[in-house]
Amino acid sequence: MRLQVVFSIAACLSPVAAIYADEVNHIDFHHALLGALSLDSTFFLKPSSSSNASLLYTISEKSIVGAVNPRDGSLIWRQDLSRSGSSPVGPAILRGLDGNNAVVSAVGDSVASWSAQDGKLVWESRLHDGVVADLELLELQDASASSNTRDVIALTSNNGAGVVRRLDGDLGKIKWEHKDTSGDIPFQVSSSPTEVFYISLQPALLKGYRIKVTALDPITGRQSRHVILNSEGDVTGQESVFFVGANTASPLIAWADKSLKSLKVNVIGTKHINTLAIDNASGLEIEKITVHAPQKLNSLAHFLVHYKTQTGAWAEVYHVDMKSSVVTKAYNLPYLQGQSVIATNNINANVYFTRVTDTEALVVSSASHGILGRWKADVATSDPILHAVADVVTKGKTVAVRSAIVHESGDWSLIRNGQTEWTRPEALVHTLAAAWAEDEDLEDLAHELEIEGHETLLGAYVHRVKRHLRDLQHFPEWVKDLPKRIITSILSDEVSNLDSFGVAQSVILATKKGRIYALDTGRHGVIKWSIQAEKTAHWDVKAVLTNPGLAEVYLGDGSSVRVNSTTGKILARSSPTDVKLATVATINQQTGLAVSQNRAVGIREDGSPVAPLGALDGFLVTTSQDGRLLGWVETDSKSPVWDFVPPAGQRVVKAVSRPSHDPVASIGKVLGDRSVLYKYLNPNLVLVTAVNEEDHTAGFYLLDGVSGKVLYSVSRAGVDPTQPITSAISENWFAYSFFGDAVGESSAKGYQLVVSELYESPIANDRGPLGSAGNYSSLHNGRGNSLSLPHVVSQSFVIAEPISHMAVTQTRQGITVRQLLCVLPSSNAIVGIPRQVLDPRRPVDRDATSAEAEEGLFRYAPFLEFDGRWYLTHSRDVTGIKSILTGSTLLESTGLVFAYGGDIFGTRTTPSQAFDILGKSFSKLQLVLTVVALTGGVIFLAPLARAKQVNMLWKSS
Repeated sequence: MRLQVVFSIAACLSPVAAIYADEVNHIDFHHALLGALSLDSTFFLKPSSSSNASLLYTISEKSIVGAVNPRDGSLIWRQDLSRSGSSPVGPAILRGLDGNNAVVSAVGDSVASWSAQDGKLVWESRLHDGVVADLELLELQDASASSNTRDVIALTSNNGAGVVRRLDGDLGKIKWEHKDTSGDIPFQVSSSPTEVFYISLQPALLKGYRIKVTALDPITGRQSRHVILNSEGDVTGQESVFFVGANTASPLIAWADKSLKSLKVNVIGTKHINTLAIDNASGLEIEKITVHAPQKLNSLAHFLVHYKTQTGAWAEVYHVDMKSSVVTKAYNLPYLQGQSVIATNNINANVYFTRVTDTEALVVSSASHGILGRWKADVATSDPILHAVADVVTKGKTVAVRSAIVHESGDWSLIRNGQTEWTRPEALVHTLAAAWAEDEDLEDLAHELEIEGHETLLGAYVHRVKRHLRDLQHFPEWVKDLPKRIITSILSDEVSNLDSFGVAQSVILATKKGRIYALDTGRHGVIKWSIQAEKTAHWDVKAVLTNPGLAEVYLGDGSSVRVNSTTGKILARSSPTDVKLATVATINQQTGLAVSQNRAVGIREDGSPVAPLGALDGFLVTTSQDGRLLGWVETDSKSPVWDFVPPAGQRVVKAVSRPSHDPVASIGKVLGDRSVLYKYLNPNLVLVTAVNEEDHTAGFYLLDGVSGKVLYSVSRAGVDPTQPITSAISENWFAYSFFGDAVGESSAKGYQLVVSELYESPIANDRGPLGSAGNYSSLHNGRGNSLSLPHVVSQSFVIAEPISHMAVTQTRQGITVRQLLCVLPSSNAIVGIPRQVLDPRRPVDRDATSAEAEEGLFRYAPFLEFDGRWYLTHSRDVTGIKSILTGSTLLESTGLVFAYGGDIFGTRTTPSQAFDILGKSFSKLQLVLTVVALTGGVIFLAPLARAKQVNMLWKSS
């Protein structure tokens, strides 16, 4: 009876806003990510000449350029350059200068200028004759320049042919270009106060390369001279050249001999090569040499060389005589064990070097070895540091510094005077798979309850008493925390602590870079732990499977890694196998009365399962490489029990089934006249999408997963297979979206969202062919006939933009109205469309009758406009979402949503409002004060009342 009352209340609630303004950053969280940073394109920059405030600018390996607030690590703006249509081949480059009004990026064949303050596009220029290999900004302005924007020098490379161009900083138009047809390998560009330099690698006669420097006039682009440096004995490729200076008073080229015994330095434009002995006092093999030099024309001609070994590092500072181009050593920074990175910073002509190690951060001037500032720092981590950029501020004789350090995983953080201010988890942008973590305590309780269920009445009672006695060991801790819980419960913004209702769940994620993370969705997505499971650039993650207290990551080579989901400790590893997996299927099995377990089944590229399925309940449906759908139910079967082959020319691109947790609260839909349409509830439904790329058609097929029988099919014409085609199925309905021809006589094309509902019969109060049968079979029903077909009601809607992914909200009992979650890549948003809006029974070309209105139906409109109240992401810009994970809580009204693949986003949904918890307007403090006041009043008035009663007795006598 209680269930019916709750269902009635939930069904009557109207759709509400997906998220209110005061719930932003309260019930949801968002990690706006950029990705692993380009090390030579990350810098501090003052976006306005009228302000001393600096921002952090960078471009990532995913071709996303952005600006970050160094105060708190928040994202100011970002632009995804991969959407511009430019070829992603080639480096991602970003350049900027203090006082310049814009930062300039280069990806593929595209060069673009962006407003440094708000990220708006100023101009974009396509250089169709090659990929941009290098990019620099000219610091000097022409006398005729009317703005602070600097011109751009761009180098493109195409099959060994290099072209140097000067682009107007305001409009992006080409002012001049220089073509190199010599066959040399284009390398980089640089500049001095009077010349532009084009550096290329010239193949030597025998082996190696000579460095060729071509000087160009900055006004006309004409070649004035060229210099060839004898480096063929040392330079074997572009990676052999450590540094090519840009925009400095004395730009440099630095490389080393093959034995790493001496460093070669040339001031660009001269023929003289300085040979500097490398003083390797550590005696260890040098693994990496990095040169750090200033980037401003008015800076001192000083530079630093950083030498790194396997266990430590040291550095040497050099000065350049600008008249003779001779390089001399000034001083050195001693060898230190552990990690060490160097950053360079300019203040007017002065050059400062910031060194960050595992234990300290210090600042020195390039002029002398005296330490200007030193702070204790704790940056020792298993995630090695690769790079750092710094911003030094001088205040009299004291200095302050903030350093942004980049880790090997892709994460980066800011250290201010030795203290870590914030960390951006950029490695999460590579998330490939995720799963909800399961609490180990609940599993223990479920086992105990299962044992009691198998005991006799007396045995179960004794077992429960013993269990409660064991629980008393936690009583002192519970009493100790009780005052804090009471005070927090009364004074906090939350009406009640929802953690105990399963709202604060953790998510286990596995990334392409070999890292495993645990995020606490109840604490704004904070990282509980992270581990480097394997050092690799491409970890072929197929699935993450969780069980109470455990999480296991399955890989394409058949191996797996098992970790403790609470601590992140690696518990076991399995070795790779000879079988390559296309995917991994997860199956939820009931192992006891109250215990279920998730199991994994590897699927080969031909669609056959790797593990025997004899111990698995249910069925398994897989897709094969040749575009078929296969059904498996037997243990050692080498062939499927059925296969589905789409019509000729079509291939299966996607197949989805009902979620493993998809409870049904009601077997029918109550109509306005109190009759019932009974739902077609088949737990084995599979929705298959197949496309024909030649005639631009798509077929959607509803199959029974046990028998392979086609229950329903529809074909759509004019479908663009290059546009997203996605689908979802739940309970007795399914939805799919595509770009194609509109239904009917109209020749219009557009994005469409189609929703279909399944019923046992089109007639109310009729159960169809199954009648009142207590059970049924997917192969035969009680009368010996084949499986009955559902009655399908469909309706299509035209939408304004594509949908790249679909999911359905979940709740514990399925009473709450479901929402269809849709990822909108064009809007960078996620919307939750209420099921009432998508009801295919909405009346067409007429208003709803009173009976239909009582059901919640209203007039059908062919165009579905996404209501602003449906946006789960609110006004956020959530990009790159590849998948949505939904989950349930112990509160029937509340479900969980977690989106990943690019940005990380999580929230709670209440499609039927939070009908089983108190609202925010309820004041516990006021309730407590009211109870206290009433209690005090009773205590005060009780003696008076008793005295009055006694007096009345005396008077009556």
